[in-house]
Amino acid sequence: MGYIERLRKVVGSEPLLLVGVAVAVINDKGQILLQKRNEGVWGVPGGFMELGESTEEAGRREVFEETGLEIGQLDLIGVFSGKQHFVKLPNGDEFYPVTIAYISKEIKGGILQADGQETTVAKFFNMNELPEQLNPMIKNMLQQYVLTI
Repeated sequence: MGYIERLRKVVGSEPLLLVGVAVAVINDKGQILLQKRNEGVWGVPGGFMELGESTEEAGRREVFEETGLEIGQLDLIGVFSGKQHFVKLPNGDEFYPVTIAYISKEIKGGILQADGQETTVAKFFNMNELPEQLNPMIKNMLQQYVLTI
């Protein structure tokens, strides 16, 4: 059982402040790795930190768990937070995420594959051919990334 599950046993569905990461992985062709999550929305690999992890460790762990790829250097894109990102899950749990967004252009190994639990499809896309059902926060992150190239 992870940190959030243990915390939920104590506070129930009350709003929490949760820290997570999102990682834009770019291959040598300039394509971005996207994953289609179970609910049908496309985004970049990421998730919440566990106790004792750095954000970089969480980012590398999430990319590997969700897509099978091992990545190297992470460069900060930005931090996304605020009431516009508030989430209320179907089970009633509420949280305000603080998402640290990174980019990695260093794929060190692994085999690209969906984990079958959180990710149904994982593949690289050209920046001008992104899927329609793209997570709004990821759209914002990509706009910031494209402006910084």
